Amino acid sequence: MVSRRSPLKSAVPSNIVSPVRRCSRTACGRPAVATLTYVYADSTAVLGPLATYAEPHCYDLCAEHGQRLTAPRGWEVVRLTDGSAPAQPSGDDLEALANAVREAARPPERSPDGGGKGARGADPMEVGRRGHLRVLRSPES
Repeated sequence: MVSRRSPLKSAVPSNIVSPVRRCSRTACGRPAVATLTYVYADSTAVLGPLATYAEPHCYDLCAEHGQRLTAPRGWEVVRLTDGSAPAQPSGDDLEALANAVREAARPPERSPDGGGKGARGADPMEVGRRGHLRVLRSPES
């Protein structure tokens, strides 16, 4: 006798796949609370809040593994905290984003000697730079 039920209707429901993202560490089943990203060019490991969605080259970590994280010798660990960050972008955040987009769209300035962009660090808001990352001065200071 041939069954007329489709394979999907006869399948056993599975609880193996969970909608909750889990820690990427082997044999750890705890829920992920942070995302680890490596910036190889800067020899930096960045541990920040859980990313909006899973990325292929990022690692989700539970609270315990996030706290115990160490980096290889010569690498720097940057821990980003979202402690009191607002849920929605503030007006300052949106303005900073708009300014960054305008700056990126602006053609590079030419110096009188025909070289590329002017002196590095000419932006008065820029405090420091490490590779492609910039540290900006707070507008209050």
